[in-house]
Amino acid sequence: MHFDQRTQAALRDVGLTTEEIRTASDAVADAVERDAEKLRSFFDGEGAVYSDMEMAHSATEIQEHKVEFIDLFTHGSDLRGYLRFDSWGVPVEGGRVLSDEKVELSLGPTVDARVRFARDPDLLR
Repeated sequence: MHFDQRTQAALRDVGLTTEEIRTASDAVADAVERDAEKLRSFFDGEGAVYSDMEMAHSATEIQEHKVEFIDLFTHGSDLRGYLRFDSWGVPVEGGRVLSDEKVELSLGPTVDARVRFARDPDLLR
């Protein structure tokens, strides 16, 4: 079960049984795994992806990226991994699917930001 002890106690206080808490925990883990699979599929597609990532040496608002791979794993409600572009990579510390054409990742060092990615740059404007 991925809920911490305080959360479990609060859920019991509002009337959930241990089995109901376990069911909720499993449902969260399943939802995170489904999102991870959708994120993998998004980045496994052909062609470029675009982002609203701030880049030190870029004057443009929208960046174009060639993705080599994304490696994601889940544990409970956590989604982590690594996103590799053509010449550099960054740890992934969370993510969510915004639509079929747009996703958002929380990227770790050296980016340290939430970044939206889309197949069409107009979806980021």
